[in-house]
Amino acid sequence: MNTPEIPAAYQITETIDQRQYLVDGTLKEWSGKTAEVYSTISVTESYAPTFLGSAPDMGETEALEALEAAVRAYGKGQGAWPTMRVRDRISCMESFVEKMKTKREEVVKLLMWEIGKTLPDSEKEFDRTVEYINDTIENYKNLDRDSAKFQKKSEVLAHIRRGPLGVVLCLGPYNYPLNETFCLLIPAILMGNTAVFKPAKIGVLLITPLLEAFQESFPKGVVNVVFGRGRAIAGPIMKTGKVDVLALIGHSSSANALQEQHPKSNRLRLVLGLEAKNPAIVLPDADLDLTIDECLAGTLSFNGQRCTALKVVYVHEEIVEEFNERFSAAVDKLPFGNPWEKGVKLTPLPEAGKPAYIQELLDDAIEKGAKVLNEKGGQHFDNYIWPAVVYPVTKDMRVYQEEQFGPIIPILAFNDIEQPLDDMAESNYGQQVSLFGKDVYTLAPLIDTLANLVCRVNLNSSCQRGPDVYPFTGRKDSAVATLSVHDALRSFSIRTFVASKDNALNNEILEKLLETRLSNFVSTDYIL
Repeated sequence: MNTPEIPAAYQITETIDQRQYLVDGTLKEWSGKTAEVYSTISVTESYAPTFLGSAPDMGETEALEALEAAVRAYGKGQGAWPTMRVRDRISCMESFVEKMKTKREEVVKLLMWEIGKTLPDSEKEFDRTVEYINDTIENYKNLDRDSAKFQKKSEVLAHIRRGPLGVVLCLGPYNYPLNETFCLLIPAILMGNTAVFKPAKIGVLLITPLLEAFQESFPKGVVNVVFGRGRAIAGPIMKTGKVDVLALIGHSSSANALQEQHPKSNRLRLVLGLEAKNPAIVLPDADLDLTIDECLAGTLSFNGQRCTALKVVYVHEEIVEEFNERFSAAVDKLPFGNPWEKGVKLTPLPEAGKPAYIQELLDDAIEKGAKVLNEKGGQHFDNYIWPAVVYPVTKDMRVYQEEQFGPIIPILAFNDIEQPLDDMAESNYGQQVSLFGKDVYTLAPLIDTLANLVCRVNLNSSCQRGPDVYPFTGRKDSAVATLSVHDALRSFSIRTFVASKDNALNNEILEKLLETRLSNFVSTDYIL
């Protein structure tokens, strides 16, 4: 394919030799081995990956150094950060987000180059993350306001607040290396925990512009950022047993492996966003214009590299022929190009081996009786494979069984609604579903059932995470705990309280505590 001229604002004029990492409030210089970072986007006439720079390839020594800094900062719950007044922690976070906003241009450019996300979606990811942080701050204020009181029951007074859990190991994903990573990290530290954060392998350089903001905004040891492979960093940290919370967005196999390395897994709190196989169910009375638009967005936004993507489409046999014809034509009309090109919908895949994997799924499906319905389906570029609409799909095909996380769309026909419902009940996953139809007498019982199989039923719309104020979670192997502005603060904290019998001595002590403001916990101060 021809490589169009890159606008000056998005050109890589110099590579990033990332040598710094953040431990115990100090930006340290790394002199050890590094991992080269390439983009699958080509800037040459004949295809070649683009060298973006390098990042530290750290190991056990650096991982444990970061962990010990976080442990010291938490200080058995006595550290400056976990005992700090809520308004002061909020002030630190407000300082961070203001510094973060000055790095928007750098981060957006690296999002495009590192993971191949379109310019509008890269800008949206950055802006949405800033909005998430601000919304989290406001929700924390509300949470603190609700706690600024005493309760009384059976002659016992109680002052109930939410307290931190301890040390958090934070591991984010490559597909949303800023937004979803920060949806773990930000509420974790705001609630008074300390953290060790390892960026994803792909999307690693875009954290570089934010290291200084972390260092300048938070007390030492609250946020520690190290770089390297997950096994080399996360494994040694978990084996110590000093991690109180594993916060991970990724695959259940990784989560399981890390849990098993913790010597006291019963003490380990989990906050996990894992894989999904979200289905669309298209009923015979569905509005096909709307359904096809939503299924296009659901299956192929960011090339289907989202846990919330539609990964299997069930269409009623009465309309499956028309749906397949129109949907396949729409897929072939999607513009492919580099992320900064106007109107582009499909972009290079950031994982060099992903086209070959999608081809394996395609070959397996064809061998077992499926056909590729769209003309361009399966066509290869050096850094892409064109989305293939595959039909009819059966349960013995890999594309049905595996979370493809890429541009291939399996379609199944059904004549009895129990078929997709049974499949969802048998599935290992239970995040979301998209339900397309009009008749309320059909929809009502379906919604009632689907709400017990997944955690979000999208009516005539594609699956998605946002808005971030809504719960984001899943059943079975799809999630543990809930990530949203409201729920994440609770996922990274625990209810704790001071109780006292209602007598003259205790009441006098409580009154003096409130009057002198000597305690940060026992306080009825109200944050406006």
